[in-house]
Amino acid sequence: MVNIMTKEIKIALLMAASLFMEILDGTIVTTALPRMSQYFSTSSATIALLVSVYLITVAVFIPLSGWMANRFGKKKIWIIAVIIFTLSSLSSAIAPNFSFLLIMRIIQGISGALMTPTARLIVLEKTPASQLLRMFSYLIWPALIAPAIAPVVGGFIVTYWNWQWIFLINIPIGLIIVLIGTKLIDSDKVKTEAAFDFLGFIEIAFSSGIILVGAEVATRGENYWLIALGLIILGLILGFVVFRHLKTINNPLFSLDSLKVASFRICQTSGSVMWLCVGALPYILTIFLQTVFHWSAVKAGSYVLFIFVGNIGIKPFTNPIIRKLGYRGSLLSSFGMVFITSIALAFIQIDTLPIWIMFLALVSGVGRSLALTAYSGLSFSEIAPKDRNSANTLNAVVSTLAQGMGISLITVIVNLLQIYFSITLAYKLGFIFLGLLMLFPAIEVLFLPKNIGHATIS
Repeated sequence: MVNIMTKEIKIALLMAASLFMEILDGTIVTTALPRMSQYFSTSSATIALLVSVYLITVAVFIPLSGWMANRFGKKKIWIIAVIIFTLSSLSSAIAPNFSFLLIMRIIQGISGALMTPTARLIVLEKTPASQLLRMFSYLIWPALIAPAIAPVVGGFIVTYWNWQWIFLINIPIGLIIVLIGTKLIDSDKVKTEAAFDFLGFIEIAFSSGIILVGAEVATRGENYWLIALGLIILGLILGFVVFRHLKTINNPLFSLDSLKVASFRICQTSGSVMWLCVGALPYILTIFLQTVFHWSAVKAGSYVLFIFVGNIGIKPFTNPIIRKLGYRGSLLSSFGMVFITSIALAFIQIDTLPIWIMFLALVSGVGRSLALTAYSGLSFSEIAPKDRNSANTLNAVVSTLAQGMGISLITVIVNLLQIYFSITLAYKLGFIFLGLLMLFPAIEVLFLPKNIGHATIS
């Protein structure tokens, strides 16, 4: 049993490495956009497409991952996706023009969409309930670390090297994990009879794509807010159409039955708010320190890095804390930490002691790490192994949309506040807004049974 567990942990860490590569790539490009804009002689609005197109492509193609994993095998799809992601990264680094680079980002998005859910499924599908929390503790760190270190890593690369290295760093990571994965991961059985729900895929693609396009348009300024609102409402209406389709068709792209399970459903609702904050807080803190305090990208990134320190520092203790407090107690504690630190960040000044800013970022990271580990363990605690593919796909769609909306939402909030207040006060109120968002998941989780998810921590 020890040898089996050792292999399972190795596979979990390998899958986490591929998740880290994909999530980092989605966020680190932001720091290089000004340099890339100069290099390709394009406007800032045009160059920003490199970020939005990637995120939208990931959201659109994620629903395809579960079906392809069933039809062709999880190992095969994961390896192919990593190879394509690595090759498209190399192509992005040597792109001769902006159009070519944009196409490569779309290909990166497609491969990332197939790689991320499949990596999680490889770990989850055969993991017993009692080991889910342990396995998720390995899988969750990329989502916590990548957004936190992206500003400082990207700032360092742009300052001391050139933007091409933003993509070149993926190549050794991709090659190493493919070589290890080929030998380490066992081949799995495929379901050749699996039918493809083409209509469901098109509906989901349009719904999620339109929502994220609306969110992106909203960041362009108040002149675009009416258009953005219309797009988001249209996307939500299509979402209801998708819901009805998936509930009524005999062979849906993925099943919605997992939503009947309270522990899974709560992770899609209140968990989405936490994912939103995970994407928004490092971003707004980085921009605040650069815009209001006029710090360099490297200096600002070095402070935001303490969110990462908090993420890592608490990691050895998250599982014992969850076992001690239970999922409900752990989640409520984490919400409190994120709430207090977000509010406190609204009151920092340029002459605030650096150690205080670092401490707030660190505690925020601790809260985020504890919350997402708890949500991850809880989400599949009562899902039968045979249903985990569909549940994993649905979870990936929801979390991707939440993360994609995070930066757009806080950008719109800050821009809206700047109409009525100074830029400094607008950012401070933005921090308070993120803190207040924690009230929704806190209220929802407060009414959960104390022993919810006990099978994974008993």
